[in-house]
Amino acid sequence: MKKVYIIGAGPAGLTAAYELLKQSKDYEVTVLEESNDMGGISKTVNYKGNRMDMGGHRFFSKVPEVNAWWNNMLPLQGAPTYDDIVLDRKMELAPGGPDPEKTDRVMLRRNRVSRIYFKQKFFDYPISLKFETFKNMGLITTIEVGFSYLASLIHKRKENSLEDFYINRFGKKLYSMFFEHYTENLWGRPPKVIAPDWGAQRVKGLSIIAIIKDVFEKMLPGKENRQVETSLIEEFSYPKLGPGQLWDVTAEEIQKMGGIILRNSKVTSLHKAADNHITSLTYETNGEKVTVEGDIFISSMPVKDLIAGMNDVPTVPAQIAAGLPYRDYMTVGLLLPKLNLKNKTKMKTIGNIVPDCWVYVHDRSVKLGRFQIYNNWSPYMIKDLEHTVWIGLEYFVFEGDEYWTMSDEDFTKFAVEEIVRMGLIDSPSDVMDSHVERVKKAYPAYFDTYKDMDKLIDYLKTIDNLYCVGRNGQHRYNNIDHSMVTSFETVKNIINGIETKDNIWNVNTEKEYHEGK
Repeated sequence: MKKVYIIGAGPAGLTAAYELLKQSKDYEVTVLEESNDMGGISKTVNYKGNRMDMGGHRFFSKVPEVNAWWNNMLPLQGAPTYDDIVLDRKMELAPGGPDPEKTDRVMLRRNRVSRIYFKQKFFDYPISLKFETFKNMGLITTIEVGFSYLASLIHKRKENSLEDFYINRFGKKLYSMFFEHYTENLWGRPPKVIAPDWGAQRVKGLSIIAIIKDVFEKMLPGKENRQVETSLIEEFSYPKLGPGQLWDVTAEEIQKMGGIILRNSKVTSLHKAADNHITSLTYETNGEKVTVEGDIFISSMPVKDLIAGMNDVPTVPAQIAAGLPYRDYMTVGLLLPKLNLKNKTKMKTIGNIVPDCWVYVHDRSVKLGRFQIYNNWSPYMIKDLEHTVWIGLEYFVFEGDEYWTMSDEDFTKFAVEEIVRMGLIDSPSDVMDSHVERVKKAYPAYFDTYKDMDKLIDYLKTIDNLYCVGRNGQHRYNNIDHSMVTSFETVKNIINGIETKDNIWNVNTEKEYHEGK
């Protein structure tokens, strides 16, 4: 049997392991995971019975194979009613009641609501053509937005930056209101120095024209079968106990098929022979270094770390990899009795909270980038759904900066002061409990040496038994579905002896965008 080592137990790594074991008995598969958790950034953190989603993950895809895969792991249940939730919770809390970790293996159908909080008012995201939108902007601003957009249609910019990309699609006024500050907060760089590739990947089909088209198509017969831009979807699937549940179940299935998963095992180096063929890797576990020989290596670890741990890498690809940038992530979970935000929508929510899964914060006076309301992702993520609101305050940072190095207590205090200033709660005393999580290299960034990424990819393709998959494995801002597809393609190549890796690297580079957040 050929020995396969898979680096990282995120969506891409676990998908590769599962598919190899399911499709062939010719491989001995071992997954090496640096942490104790499955799912990478898609893990679910359980803090005293309240669950946190690191970044918010919508399960939506236009790739049929991905939807079938998700449904196989966690069958779709639908949308639970309030009575369903109360009954389930009573059963779970009763002596000898069912274990939700084992009995709740289903996907829920959820409403997609994400809005922008700007100048203490809510704006739909993507920007809608509702009366409320124009009312919140005011007459003068609405006129400025209209003329600015018309100007962008007449004078198209050459897209050298993310700023050019957004202005071409929304006009300079909307860009300055809803994209410029948020993008700089997200990446720590102004949009004019960021490559347009990120916009092309994340919102390639979204524009004012796409929004207008969607409005009219909703009025036509057969609207259920229309093609919808990903950013305009209205529903998505979501694991009952958070995204990490899917990957915990996947890990169990891998082990049932004979796969090995080693947790707390950090890969530090890969060893190449003179012919550029990898012969072994070294990982650290419990303070010890272990070196193992293998035939095939699949990596979802950050490309920067992969190359840094490899011997005899030529100067150019080594320099490109060393300069690749990332944005790191911090979130503060806060348990509250209530939020001051009123539900003025027609959507019903438990506790009459706003229906948003997350809210983009465009207030230039705060560092906060986004906040999640976990109650709305899945009501089963909250321990006391009837009496508490569990939210996550999301901050985009650089590892080692002034925020990252704060103590949990100081960072929580800082974050709470921001939402008091925003009016989300009345006082720091409203906070019943809190928890801080940090995620390294959460978002591969599109600046610095990223401009030369093609040269690094060309070098990686020359290593015959190395396959790079997933978001960090390819330094590409892929969502779950495309991370999985890179592994589908990898497994296809391995089993069928296909030597080219172009199909793996070409995932999510097409113009039509298929998302599974």
